[in-house]
Amino acid sequence: MQLIPCPWCGPREEAEFHYGGQAHVAYPEDPAALSDEDWAKFVFFRANPSGPFAERWSHSAGCRRWFNAVRDTRTHDLLAVYRLDETKPVIS
Repeated sequence: MQLIPCPWCGPREEAEFHYGGQAHVAYPEDPAALSDEDWAKFVFFRANPSGPFAERWSHSAGCRRWFNAVRDTRTHDLLAVYRLDETKPVIS
């Protein structure tokens, strides 16, 4: 099982966490003004890169806090973990 390093609790088993989707996605300023098509694009269409990808995770069986992680989608390796109030690290 993979260990995920929670920024507050330290390394914990993957089973303690829940995936929350792509990180750094801005919520629409006026969601009521979106058409059904635009709303569907916002909800369902996300980037799917091969390589580093910023994701949101919740330590649901621990401190219950949300954080961001950069994961390599090819290898499943976590390249960085950072709190929501921190800047996304530069991964090269």
